[in-house]
Amino acid sequence: MNDLHILNALNTFNELHTYNELHAFNELHTWLSQQHHGLRTFRAFQQKLDDVSRADPGQRALCRLLDTLVGSYVDRFDEEPLPVEVADLAYQRLLDLVASLDLNAGSDRRMADINRVAACDLRH
Repeated sequence: MNDLHILNALNTFNELHTYNELHAFNELHTWLSQQHHGLRTFRAFQQKLDDVSRADPGQRALCRLLDTLVGSYVDRFDEEPLPVEVADLAYQRLLDLVASLDLNAGSDRRMADINRVAACDLRH
């Protein structure tokens, strides 16, 4: 009976951990979907990624890749005029990318997600 309680507790913990991971990225997507397309949004998104990474170390690699992706975009246009068409495209690409991530998937899908993020360029 004791082993059954331990197994149930572990299952509950794993379900809550998975829920928290999904919830954090769902909140991130919801927040992003309500923002303006400007560079300030991308900088704030980087801060939010840092918060998620600290709260859920299991997502650090994905958060780091997303942060690098967004950082290269911000660095490219920092102190320069940002064409509206470029901003709209980058914003939509990032929004679609975050929406497409499946944190509850198996290892093959998770690896495909990570590779897709690593290959992404918000400007093209």
